[in-house]
Amino acid sequence: MKNQDDSVVSDFGEEWGRFKQDKLTPNDHVGQFNSYFDIFPWERIHTNSIGADVGCGSGRWASLVAPKVGHLHLVDPSEQALEVAKENLQGFNNTSFHVKSVHELPFENNSLDFAYCLGVLHHIPDTVAGINSIADALKPGAPFLVYLYYAFDNRPLWFKILWKISDVIRTVISSLPSKFKHLACELIALVVYLPLTRFGRLLRRFRILPRAWPLSYYLDNSYYVLRTDALDRFGTKLEKRFTKDRIRGMLEDNNFKDVKFSETLPHWCAVAIKGDS
Repeated sequence: MKNQDDSVVSDFGEEWGRFKQDKLTPNDHVGQFNSYFDIFPWERIHTNSIGADVGCGSGRWASLVAPKVGHLHLVDPSEQALEVAKENLQGFNNTSFHVKSVHELPFENNSLDFAYCLGVLHHIPDTVAGINSIADALKPGAPFLVYLYYAFDNRPLWFKILWKISDVIRTVISSLPSKFKHLACELIALVVYLPLTRFGRLLRRFRILPRAWPLSYYLDNSYYVLRTDALDRFGTKLEKRFTKDRIRGMLEDNNFKDVKFSETLPHWCAVAIKGDS
C-alpha cells in the first residue's frame, strides 16, 4: 500500500520551501531540539552509529544529530523538502538523502542503530504500518524516538472544545488554494499565535500562567517559529491524534519495549527500544 497522502507531501514541500528554517534563532533551534530529544538515550549511540531521520523535512533536527553520529540518512517523500535539507546540511559529509516515504524505506531489515520520526506519522493514512516499517529497519536494542500529536487526554474539557473549533478551521483552510492558505495561516500567526504567546509570557512573569494555557509550548519562540507552525498546523489536510495509551500500544505491538514518554511539551513524544527479533 502507498502509505502516504500526496496532497500532504505537496503541502509540506511548500512549507519547507517557504520556511527553510535558516532564520531560526539559536534559542529556537536548540530549545525545540531539546524538547523533543530530552528523553532520547544518547548513551546507546556512539560516533559510529548509523541512523535515520524519517520524514526529515527541512533537516532542522538532522543538523544537530549528524555531529553526534557516524552516518545519518535523511528520508522524505518530498523532493522540495529534501533540497532544503541538503542546503541546510551542506557542511556535513556523513549524511545521505533519500526521496522515499515511510512505506518504502531504503534500508535492510535490522540495519539501523537508531531512528527518529517527529511530527510525521500522524500525517499518513496508516500510522501503525509506518511504525512497523521503521521497526523492521532497526537492529534489536536500537532506540526509536517518535512524536505524535496528542488527543488532549491530559487536558480539560474546555481545551478539547477549543481544539474542535480550531480543527474545523483547519479543515477549511487546508483545502484553500496555496496563496489563500498561506495568507490565512499568516493571519492566524499574527492575530492568534502572537497575542496568546506574548500574553502568556506576561502571565508567567507574574506566576499566574494557567497550566493548560493554549500554545504554551511557543511562549519563548520567535515570530518566525509561530508563522512556520501556524502553516504546519492549519495548512495540512490529514491529521490524526493519539492518546498516550494508544501510542504505547502501537509501539509494543510492533516489537518495541521500555516505552518512555516525555512529560513536558510537546505531547506526545516517546522513546522505545527495539526488542529481539
